[in-house]
Amino acid sequence: MAKKRFAESQIYRILQENEAGVPIQDLIKKYGVSQATIYNWKIKYGGMNITEMRRINELQEENDRLKRMFADLSLENMTLKSRLEKDK
Repeated sequence: MAKKRFAESQIYRILQENEAGVPIQDLIKKYGVSQATIYNWKIKYGGMNITEMRRINELQEENDRLKRMFADLSLENMTLKSRLEKDK
């Protein structure tokens, strides 16, 4: 998984600055992010506190791990089935 450029606490602080009245254009220049990124963060994390943001990210990481595990096991299952078919 790619390393994220901003931690949850930084994203939370940026969104708090925006809610406090700092224009998005100033945030774009200050933090070097795009306008779309800030709007995506607002959609994803708007109204959450920092612990909720961390919990969501932990759940997403766990979900990714479980998906990879399922894919690996499915591939192994298909391999075993094909070997059984060849042995018959």
